[in-house]
Amino acid sequence: MQVICSRTDLNNAISMVQRAIANRSTMPILEGILFSAQDNLTLTGYDMETGIEARVPAEIREGGEVVFKSKIFGDIVRKLPEENVFIQIDDKYKATIKSGQANFEIFAQAGDEYPKLPDVEEKQKLNLPQELLKEMIDQTIFATSNDESRPILNGIKVRSEAGKLELVAIDGFRLAVRSAEIEDNDDILDFIVPSKAMAEVARALEPGENIAIFPSHNHILFETDKFRLVSRLIEGDFLDYQRIIPPSCSSQIKVVPQEMLSAIERAALLINVEQRRFPVSLKTLSSKELEISAKTDLGSVEETIAVDLEGDTIDIDFNPKYFLDALSVIDEEKVNLEFSGPSAPCLIKPQEGEGFLYMVLPLRR
Repeated sequence: MQVICSRTDLNNAISMVQRAIANRSTMPILEGILFSAQDNLTLTGYDMETGIEARVPAEIREGGEVVFKSKIFGDIVRKLPEENVFIQIDDKYKATIKSGQANFEIFAQAGDEYPKLPDVEEKQKLNLPQELLKEMIDQTIFATSNDESRPILNGIKVRSEAGKLELVAIDGFRLAVRSAEIEDNDDILDFIVPSKAMAEVARALEPGENIAIFPSHNHILFETDKFRLVSRLIEGDFLDYQRIIPPSCSSQIKVVPQEMLSAIERAALLINVEQRRFPVSLKTLSSKELEISAKTDLGSVEETIAVDLEGDTIDIDFNPKYFLDALSVIDEEKVNLEFSGPSAPCLIKPQEGEGFLYMVLPLRR
């Protein structure tokens, strides 16, 4: 095998596929990167759950397929002195890697034992801008659960029907829904993608191009010109989240989300948000004032921000992390906060349209 390519392109591909490599596997070969030079140069990482293929522009002088130790190969490429990289592998799998005056020799292994990524039928397809999908993932993934006893909540539900795409995540304490209009699609698509796979997709997406999504019975394929990601789907019925959303409210607050975010961030300075030992309190002092406060072992803080209140006054405690996660991904001048009583959840909605919905459960006093 002989290949010439760019250090930058190769390093980017290595960084991408390394995120799908198992650190400890019963199959040692999966701790490596499959380096395949056929019609084009492709790098693959696969942990038997998620597989990532990254394409690298290259001059292929002689084809072949080997597996490199992930860490040493990545470290070498990252430290090469010049942009051009020459890689050659002989018939005993000794690899020569040259760049400028640097000349490395390491051993690879045959690539024929590396497991192939699952074949995904391409009968159903969803096509949308990469920047839109990245935005929708970023605005929902924080609400997925890490509780392995409830695997159905460890992913993001994706549904597409009649030109509308919806991503939903829920962890039992909060709910995130993001909707968008897309090009009409004849198929009704409904599946659950593991949050790990969705995070890797979002990390790899770039603006300006579209991404094709192919769901099948057990797996899903995300594909662009630069990468392919295959993941198992989560099987089972997602929660009927519509049923838990309050249909009406007794209080509505109009607020600038950035102002509320900043105030809660300051209050959270006194709170260990991971332990959830102490809440942040939201209390309306008048129809134009919302007090955000916290009292902990370290001290106390109170801050008032301007709002517009319609309906009953509120005095409710919340985990600050849940509000911070939601408010930090909202790009709106103002949002509506809806309450249905001291023990009911808070809904965060746009003032116009149905682009997103966040629901946060209160903490008992």
